[in-house]
Amino acid sequence: MLVVHDPRCADYGSSLRPEQPSRTLRTSALLKTNHPGWTWSEPTAEATDELIARAHEPSLLARLEIPQDIDDDTPYFPGIATHARRAVAAAVTASRHALAGKGPAFSLMRPPGHHATRRQSMGFCYLNSIAIAALDAVAQGAARVAVWDFDAHHGNGTEDILGGRAEFRFCSVHQFPGYPGTGTQHRGNSRNWTVLPHAPRSDHVNALRLSWDAVLAFNPDLVLVSAGFDAYKDDPITSMLLEESDFADLGHCLGSAPFPTAALLEGGYSDALPRLVDAFLSTWASQ
Repeated sequence: MLVVHDPRCADYGSSLRPEQPSRTLRTSALLKTNHPGWTWSEPTAEATDELIARAHEPSLLARLEIPQDIDDDTPYFPGIATHARRAVAAAVTASRHALAGKGPAFSLMRPPGHHATRRQSMGFCYLNSIAIAALDAVAQGAARVAVWDFDAHHGNGTEDILGGRAEFRFCSVHQFPGYPGTGTQHRGNSRNWTVLPHAPRSDHVNALRLSWDAVLAFNPDLVLVSAGFDAYKDDPITSMLLEESDFADLGHCLGSAPFPTAALLEGGYSDALPRLVDAFLSTWASQ
């Protein structure tokens, strides 16, 4: 397992917010303790304006330089544009590693990205790392790229950027009603499964199975995963009931997949985040 990680991703933020530095600090510490044989690397790709422009309008990049909060969930921090670019670079590094047949890769970075649309940063997300990585994979020669998003929140930004393009399939399982209030139906190349707040765990697991079947049916050259861990039963900002073992099962899907796979950290705000990531990656890597 390759873990792509730049420790500077913890150099901004506030412990008073759900999306805080301890998410990656604690997770990286646990993974290094539990898996001394895994390979760690800082991003080797460069998040150039040209790379980002495949997914975002120039006005979005310009907005990140203005020292003013974008919204209540997406505050301005000094250097936030640089931090967001590092997350993009890590996602692209992981994607290229997998696409080249070098094995699975996980980007352990913040900020997350799947809510950032072509024109708007929102929901803790400044640049849409996974959409940029998917577009880069096609530029690198992949004919079909699937994005599997099991974060508790709909990846509205990813759907906005990749929607309507035959070379991509976007599959999302998420809580609804819930932020951002989108993703209630299949649309074009986007497949969405909604789960009610406090719905039985079995309903959620079934939706995840259906979404994975849709990924498999696409027969992709690469699967990229928006790995959010906020569907866990004790997450403070959602109302879902997945157990730690369910994230291990998601890792099993990737480990048994007949095509290259890479993932990146999206949400997950409970104290259990390091254990959940470990369960997911350990099962994935062991296949």
